[in-house]
Amino acid sequence: MRTTSVTRGIIAAVLLSVAMPFTAKAQESVEASVGADIVSNYLWRGIDCGGVSIQPSVTLGYKGLSLSAWGNVGLESTDTKEVDFTLGYTTGGLSLAVTDYYFFQSGDAVKYFEYDCHSTAHVFEATVGYDFGVLALSWNTNFAGSDYYKADGGRSYSTYVGMSAPFKLGGLAWAAEVGFTPWEGMYSDGFNLTNITLSVAKEVPITNTFSLPLSGQVTFNPDANRAYFAVGISF
Repeated sequence: MRTTSVTRGIIAAVLLSVAMPFTAKAQESVEASVGADIVSNYLWRGIDCGGVSIQPSVTLGYKGLSLSAWGNVGLESTDTKEVDFTLGYTTGGLSLAVTDYYFFQSGDAVKYFEYDCHSTAHVFEATVGYDFGVLALSWNTNFAGSDYYKADGGRSYSTYVGMSAPFKLGGLAWAAEVGFTPWEGMYSDGFNLTNITLSVAKEVPITNTFSLPLSGQVTFNPDANRAYFAVGISF
């Protein structure tokens, strides 16, 4: 359950974690990046996934193709542990991606190289999105792995549809995000609005040459009747 950091998401005018599309120019050479976020609450698509967490990431990109690894480690033993890999392609405003989510809690008897759909800790998701500049849309559907949430025990094909709009206000970068699930699955028991988020980010000067990205977000999940507030810093 990846969340692109709140700060990077706003600055790049996209959502938290691969969930939303973005526009990028095709690189003429391989580009690499590495970073880490510290967040007060791990929030993902309106879901509370844990408390204070460290979230490292590594990305390689070449001519619109990208391969990224993202992780989450919570300070509490009961928080989600996670390792995700995403293969993506971006051209113009169009984004396509396939993500392997692997998540568990300490003490769980799960194995990384276990892929049987009824016992695996992996979930595989396909994403298609388009960024119109003023509005970004994405459709995210689980197509394999552990995704059996229907009342009858059948595969759910859990789906999250997200819409994100960046804007400037008070000299800061903001983003408004709305997400819903169209049918029964891991997000809800039917068609429901599951995520309303308002995010803001700014650069906090530390020295003349170094600044620290700081972010905050307020998230409401109408379906679960929950509200959250989180802050984060990026390195």
